[in-house]
Amino acid sequence: MRAATLEATQALVTSMETHTSANDWAELLSQWQAVGQQWSNWWSRDATSPMPAAPPSLEMGNAALAVLAPTGAWIDPAAAAELARRYNERVQALWQRAIAADKASPAAAGAQAAVPDRRFGGKEWREHPYFTWLRDAYLLYADYVRELAALAQGDPESRKRVRFLARQYADAIAPSNFLATNPEALKLAIESGGASIAQGLANLIGDAQRGRIAMTDESAFEVGGKLALSPGSVVFRNELIELIQYAPATAAVYKTPLLLVPPCINKYYILDLRPENSFVRHVVDAGHTTFMISWRNIPPELGHLTWDDYLEQGVLQAIGAAREISSSRTINALGFCVGGTLLACTLAVLAARREYPVASATFLTTMLDFADPGEIGVYVSREYLAAREPALLAGARVHGSELANAFASLRPNELVWNYVVSNYLKGRTPPPFDLLYWNSDSANLPGPMYAYFLRNMYLDNRLRDPRALTMCGEPIDVSRIAMPSYVYASREDHIVPWRSAYRTIELVGGDASFVLGASGHIAGVVNPPQKKMPRSATKRAPDFAATRMGWGFSGGLRRCSACE
Repeated sequence: MRAATLEATQALVTSMETHTSANDWAELLSQWQAVGQQWSNWWSRDATSPMPAAPPSLEMGNAALAVLAPTGAWIDPAAAAELARRYNERVQALWQRAIAADKASPAAAGAQAAVPDRRFGGKEWREHPYFTWLRDAYLLYADYVRELAALAQGDPESRKRVRFLARQYADAIAPSNFLATNPEALKLAIESGGASIAQGLANLIGDAQRGRIAMTDESAFEVGGKLALSPGSVVFRNELIELIQYAPATAAVYKTPLLLVPPCINKYYILDLRPENSFVRHVVDAGHTTFMISWRNIPPELGHLTWDDYLEQGVLQAIGAAREISSSRTINALGFCVGGTLLACTLAVLAARREYPVASATFLTTMLDFADPGEIGVYVSREYLAAREPALLAGARVHGSELANAFASLRPNELVWNYVVSNYLKGRTPPPFDLLYWNSDSANLPGPMYAYFLRNMYLDNRLRDPRALTMCGEPIDVSRIAMPSYVYASREDHIVPWRSAYRTIELVGGDASFVLGASGHIAGVVNPPQKKMPRSATKRAPDFAATRMGWGFSGGLRRCSACE
């Protein structure tokens, strides 16, 4: 499908080069609409279609995550009929308003109030009655689809899947996503003499060749150029990790070093973006000897690595190397996202061995209790894993770009269709954004490690149960993580819901502090400490349980237990 779509797009570019008369633009517009529909179908199918029972090869490709058909849900016909009746009345009222607007003067039509939806914020959606009607009809139909999905009955997972698919469908068919029905894009095409369409097609071909939608101007960044500038060197290496030690920035440093464990599906430099928002620079400037794990982008020959390998060859060996290099009996450790889950599992293994080389632990947007994994849970089902597990256990790699696409689909209007409209319909280059550049720089995962993570964490939620899992030969119990812990969650996090992150302080032993910050999964972490920073609130573990659901925010700077 993707190859056919790319061929159609390239044919359209050739057609544009050979059609020069004004009369040919209608034909080109029709061709563009057909290509746009193919790309919409390609995205929707890859993101939401059932997976075949047997994969054609050991490469996961677009099958890293998939939403299977929600067979366990149904809708009561009487409730659906009543909903249809109510919306028929609203459709009739919409037609009456459209007829009245068509008879009004152009000035009166243009004076209509804007809708709060950012997709239709341009004045062009209000200046022409047809596009105003198209916008309002779509918004009405999208409301109907969402309400219809809300009527679904059945098991909770199937109902959640129905609501997710309904939202994906409603967002995908928005008139703003297609050139022929987007007045802003049409106006720009006319004003630019078609240049915006030509550039949009070039952007589309470039993204098709990369296999992903560009969310930032990637030419504006280079690792070691404008990103990851903190001076350091690789001091340890094995087949899975490199360990970076950062150069000190102060005359004296604290004796206990800090080890950073970033997520393994992206590159290490999320904690060392630009100097002004680099966590590494922040802690180094504060006098901490800092080490960072850089995870390997898994090649085919390492597709056999397991979850235990990520503990033994990853976190455990990094802890040992950091202690040896710094001549320190203990270290402080910080884990981010799945890096925090790996860190917690490692600490539980060490506790089972009665070894305590870590003095404090910090968990940033991390889940240990997966009872509520948020909307990413719609992609993880027992049916899906049963279909893919044989290939995963045989050493198939999971492509990081496919996981990134799945995460983006959780916020499709902001992270998918926004760029489709801007990049392809309007021919614009997205502005440079360091965080989104990092987000597109993903890493592959080995199949056995990935399958273990999905089954034991997301599906069976066994990490929270004492001795339910055996890792590195040890039955583990996260309640034996007895050092002081600092747990941070972001209020708008769509990957690790903050209430799920909070449960960490109910699982680990020792003194625990919890901080709820503003913003999302990544931005909430990398926001630097400034006077005008997003608000955060802090509570000690015993004080929070009774008030967590209605917790507000207060001013104040965050502090990290690993940096005290």
